[in-house]
Amino acid sequence: MTEQSPPVIGFVGLGVMGGPMCRNMALKHAGELRAFDTSESAFEAVQGTKARRVQTLGELAAQADIVFLSLPGGPAVESVCLGEQGLAAGARRPRVIVDLSTTTVASARSVAQRLAERDVQFADAPVARTREAAQRGELSIMVGAQPALFERIEPLLRYIGTDVTLCGDVGCGQVVKLINNALVFENTVALAEMMVLGERAGVKPETLLDAVSKGSGDSFVLRNHGRKAMLPRSFPDKSFSPEYVLKDISYVLELAGQTGVAAHVTELARRYYAATAAHGFSGRYFPAVIEMVDRNQHLSEAKA
Repeated sequence: MTEQSPPVIGFVGLGVMGGPMCRNMALKHAGELRAFDTSESAFEAVQGTKARRVQTLGELAAQADIVFLSLPGGPAVESVCLGEQGLAAGARRPRVIVDLSTTTVASARSVAQRLAERDVQFADAPVARTREAAQRGELSIMVGAQPALFERIEPLLRYIGTDVTLCGDVGCGQVVKLINNALVFENTVALAEMMVLGERAGVKPETLLDAVSKGSGDSFVLRNHGRKAMLPRSFPDKSFSPEYVLKDISYVLELAGQTGVAAHVTELARRYYAATAAHGFSGRYFPAVIEMVDRNQHLSEAKA
């Protein structure tokens, strides 16, 4: 890469969110893009673009200047970055790694410190909003990075997001993302309880949502999760499942413990989603929590 030429982008993880993000980068970036995933079928997401598949992380590290990650969690990020066959293992390393995944704050800061020892800069940049937003390139991205690094990566993040916010130093992107997710999960539980309460008291759920959406009780969760999933009771597979909710909630509760905050509402939400996963909705869309409310099947049965 010269000062005049665009960087070669690397992308690791072409899953539900990573696939459309990589596709948008491949379509919008003026330079080359290399992609890696262990699944053959994952590359269907970038068919018809200039994204070129590489067979190993070492091959990716040898070619890419800036690598973006979209992975299941902290352990996967640590392995991809710092493992024996990871991005920082070889003689030629990317200059920058940007993690779009959701991890613990401690993991993000640990990875950043260890990569810095190998002369690799790191930013955590977890994304929010739906898969459809990812497909449209309209994600919200919360970034933890030094200002100079943020200035460098922001134009690339604009390929996949319409809202890109510098939240502070490394790890602060994860702080904001985890808080964002916790608010969504907790709001979903609260809405589920009130939808069931309203229906049992004689108000049709669709009427309740219509009326509340016109007042101060309106919310993103009501307009999206409430209308699109809880109202029709439609909870498809291969969506954001209660297991993913529980992972993120565990990260929030870990952070709460580290900072001395008694996160009782988040703990209550954890018990609801544990019941959801345990009673027929494992792997299905997480607003299925309304079924637990409807069955009165939650707290006492979800402590394990």
